[in-house]
Amino acid sequence: SVLIVEDDRNIAELLQMYLEKEGYAVTVAADGGQGLAKFRAIKPDLVLLDVMMPVMNGNEATEKIRRSGWADAERIPIIAVTACVEEEIHTAGMRVGINGYVMKPLNAELLIKTLSDLIQNKKQ
Repeated sequence: SVLIVEDDRNIAELLQMYLEKEGYAVTVAADGGQGLAKFRAIKPDLVLLDVMMPVMNGNEATEKIRRSGWADAERIPIIAVTACVEEEIHTAGMRVGINGYVMKPLNAELLIKTLSDLIQNKKQ
């Protein structure tokens, strides 16, 4: 299962469409606060989140997920989906536990391959 945390409704719907087409169960949250609540409720296999969101940005949400107390919270793959190219933002994200970045505009094939690889690595 995949949790998408994205404040842009069009992008969230596009991500959901790509993932459901590949057989993933998808849950969507509109901001970091909702994302954290849904994370705690469903405990997904992977999280896709935007970096720049209202309420709680992607780095803050990642840090809270990592410190949530759930046994797998340290290992769950978290991928930032962003148009931000600032290296400082990416470095800060990696420090709090973001595992990788997928850039906007989205490339569906690259996104699916990245997710498949991360989920496979988690299972090993």
